[in-house]
Amino acid sequence: MAHLLRIDSSSRLQDSHSRGLADEIQAAWQARHPGGQVTRRDLVVEPLPHISDATIAGFFTPEDQQTTQTRAATGLSDRLIAELQAADTILIGVPMYNFSVPSALKAWIDHIVRIGHTFGFDPEKGLHGLLGGKAVLIAAAYGASGYVDNGPYAAMDFLAPYLRGLFNFLGLSEVEFFAVEGSSTDPAAMDASLKKTREDIAYRFGATISACAG
Repeated sequence: MAHLLRIDSSSRLQDSHSRGLADEIQAAWQARHPGGQVTRRDLVVEPLPHISDATIAGFFTPEDQQTTQTRAATGLSDRLIAELQAADTILIGVPMYNFSVPSALKAWIDHIVRIGHTFGFDPEKGLHGLLGGKAVLIAAAYGASGYVDNGPYAAMDFLAPYLRGLFNFLGLSEVEFFAVEGSSTDPAAMDASLKKTREDIAYRFGATISACAG
């Protein structure tokens, strides 16, 4: 059975453009995969704690040396990684905050990027990803225009290259971005980018997608 893991990270629970775009992508995915399973984790409704000293110690404790304390410290990471491993498509709804990702998403990332679970190291291969065979779809919202398609502010976009590099590092090479721009500053640019992105979604999933909340 096809399985989509959706992660939302916008602090806006209403009128969020990244959430609206993720809604459209999820609708397209479900139309393509009737009966497919969707697991949703909202990092704002249910925020994650930052990793702690105990968490890091647990990450680097060999399996045969784990204690009750280290297992408890890494229990949340175990659950988040299990969600990630169970899915074959990962959908991330993310707005740009101050040129990068929201701290809510960074907290999730810090729990799931874990040696021996999502990436490994050995002397011959060096660092290498342990995830594979999954598609990553990014629903991104930029408040201003000029970040995507080599626009004048492209050099300030640390969101897209960071997420692409991160998932590539974990072994996920199929990372696709669907973005809207100008959501806070330029209604005309917002409308144009949303129209183009909806066309991209329809092309990606081979169907015409009805408009959802922007």
